[in-house]
Amino acid sequence: MKRKLLGLEEAAEQVRSWKSAGKKVVFSNGCFDILHAGHVHYLAAARKLGDVLVIGLNSDVSVRRLKGPHRPVCSEVDRATLLCALEAVDAVTFFDEDTPEALIGLLLPDILVKGADWPVERIAGARAVLESGGSVQTLPLLEERSTSGIIETILQRYCCRTDLGKD
Repeated sequence: MKRKLLGLEEAAEQVRSWKSAGKKVVFSNGCFDILHAGHVHYLAAARKLGDVLVIGLNSDVSVRRLKGPHRPVCSEVDRATLLCALEAVDAVTFFDEDTPEALIGLLLPDILVKGADWPVERIAGARAVLESGGSVQTLPLLEERSTSGIIETILQRYCCRTDLGKD
């Protein structure tokens, strides 16, 4: 199986290699804390925009700063493992900052993609991608599919139950 989890420099080198081979590189980022159908749908759509899809994955430290002390639910290694298992994903690399702006500036993908809930002017790294001749696109999200929603459902349904784990 092809190694997909890359360090920052490895990711930059791989993106340069793909670009020099004439491949269109698509980039997206996120926490991907509890992988769900909305994520899979979104990533498959992002991949169709180009030849390869690179994911910038918030590290555990970054997720904790952004989402609070009880997140992430799944460790960065587990989240990366799941993303790497997806056919749509060609490479994954971590970033520790609150936004992937520096990572995007390093990689300079041909297409930067975020969900339609992000206005283009607020997408980290958009300026660098546009200035390098790339494009920024937003994709529709599956309704009522979110990690926060899943966590809320679990808490509402099961927080006070004592029979969890029983068949």
